[in-house]
Amino acid sequence: MESKSNLTNVKLGENVKIYDFVNAYGCEIGDGTRIGAFVEIQKGVKIGKNCKISSHSFLCEGVYIADGVFIGHGVMFTNDMFPKATNADGTLQTDAEWTLLETVVEERVSIGSGCTILPGITIGKGALIGAGSVVTKNVPANSIVAGNPAKLIRIIKE
Repeated sequence: MESKSNLTNVKLGENVKIYDFVNAYGCEIGDGTRIGAFVEIQKGVKIGKNCKISSHSFLCEGVYIADGVFIGHGVMFTNDMFPKATNADGTLQTDAEWTLLETVVEERVSIGSGCTILPGITIGKGALIGAGSVVTKNVPANSIVAGNPAKLIRIIKE
């Protein structure tokens, strides 16, 4: 069966599963990772091994996902705190006219469905983000955060 996904300049690891209607370009996807339908992965994104990216999620330039991460349905990452289409004079903004802020998601993080992740933050190893949360600042390792804005609920005891 012919794929209905658009994969351009994608570095794929072994045993990667990509469902239909994925748009990915200039990114890396690690061994054993699964990418659900209707996901977009932009240039420069790096996804580790054995991750699960659920349908309808958006991973923009500047996002780095470590090994064993779960991303629920409809998770939106952002990479610019002050996005604009045009400059003050009405001309279209170019890549040189905005600031890319990187986001790092460390190992074994779980991000619930419907979350929005603001740019320039780190989500610590083993953290859990509750569904529908808006993450506006760094999340400590082994913690549970939820809400809008996401707040610490508790630390996970291993």
